[in-house]
Amino acid sequence: MSRRDGQLSLGAFLLFTGHHVAAWRHPKAADSTTLADFAHFARIAEEAKFDAVFLADGVNLRSRNLDASSRKAHSGYYPFEPITLLSALAASTSRIGLVATASTSFSDPYNLARQFASLDHLSGGRAGWNLVTSADTDAAFNYSRDAIVTHADRYTRAEEFVDVVTGLWDTAEDDAYLRDRETGQYFDPGKVRELNHRGAHFQVRGPLNIARPPQGHPVVVQAGSSEPGKELAARTAEAIFTAQQTLEDAVSFYADLKGRLAKYGRSADDVKILPGVFPVVARTRAEAQDKFEQLQNLIDPVVGLDLLSGLAGVEELRNLPIDAPVPEVPDTEGGKSRRALFLDLAARENLTIRQLYLRVAGARGHWQVVGSVEDVADALEERFVAYGADGFNIMSPILPTGLTDFVELVVPELRHRGLFRTDYSGTTLREHLGLKRPGVAPAGAARKSA
Repeated sequence: MSRRDGQLSLGAFLLFTGHHVAAWRHPKAADSTTLADFAHFARIAEEAKFDAVFLADGVNLRSRNLDASSRKAHSGYYPFEPITLLSALAASTSRIGLVATASTSFSDPYNLARQFASLDHLSGGRAGWNLVTSADTDAAFNYSRDAIVTHADRYTRAEEFVDVVTGLWDTAEDDAYLRDRETGQYFDPGKVRELNHRGAHFQVRGPLNIARPPQGHPVVVQAGSSEPGKELAARTAEAIFTAQQTLEDAVSFYADLKGRLAKYGRSADDVKILPGVFPVVARTRAEAQDKFEQLQNLIDPVVGLDLLSGLAGVEELRNLPIDAPVPEVPDTEGGKSRRALFLDLAARENLTIRQLYLRVAGARGHWQVVGSVEDVADALEERFVAYGADGFNIMSPILPTGLTDFVELVVPELRHRGLFRTDYSGTTLREHLGLKRPGVAPAGAARKSA
């Protein structure tokens, strides 16, 4: 089955300096440490009519191997906390969506509901929350814990967390805050209610002390691809950031996820699947390959091995010869889906440790496309038409040049093929993505885990 009409969505995943692990060493990479840098990146994407900019986040510096961490920008260091940064970017952009990552493992639902409601108001309805569960053991040490929460418990907490957050967004009706000077009534007490949630992880009375967000709910994005992650996404997410290496895997994931929606009373159009893609593009295939090799040659082997060990959750890899085959390794309580993706890739192609880290150094397990304008556009169109994606989160190898290359070369070709908009037709992130605005849920309806 394939689709021949419709347009795809595009997000700009703004990982500072760029997504390649060695991008910061490239002479064309911006320092990406000031508000002006990020405002520039966001305006590039907005001028190209992207749906959203997307910011990742973590809550610890990866300092277990200080030598390796000190040699890379992607060591858990972030120039800014993402909600703070997007609040500033709301003032320097006018249409593009603003999506920030926040963990259910190390956050409080009332505070998070306030933060994203505030961002939605500040931006005029452009906020999105990328819901993640944190799998980094060292992060637990920053939050009064001695160990990471088990994989299963992370997801039961996340299930309840999102119910509380969305329930809080519904504790005031859209027209609850009257501000009527004539009658002297600031809000209608009949249109504001308590949440009174009592669950296994949280007790939250409410109501939220901010007016209902312009979008009703900021768009909920979810990034997990494990079995619990897919169930959480099917029940709660409206956009899914995922990673598949092959067209076959992408089509399978798409069908699997969309097939889970009906049991939650949802339709296929209620969720957009937006896998990450790492495009290295130039006017010719040879020029693109040369760009890519320039980045690959900047990878310090210490960094490559540390990247692989961290992302696969296998500390033992650090102690093996770099040109040894990737061994079978035991399971852990860390992230499941990305670990499986790496190990399956190594087994399928019989890769050594060095070969594997070179394969994932750019996109960290996401789909990687290196080629001409036609190569990249063909690849994106193929996945979209085959129902392997509803759009893509563009992971620029270097910022800003990787983003400008995509905007100047690939976007016009996608428009020529009728696959991408020439202008915005709405003002909110929901409108860009073609998502319905949720009405206020009846009291108690959102508290499924209570």
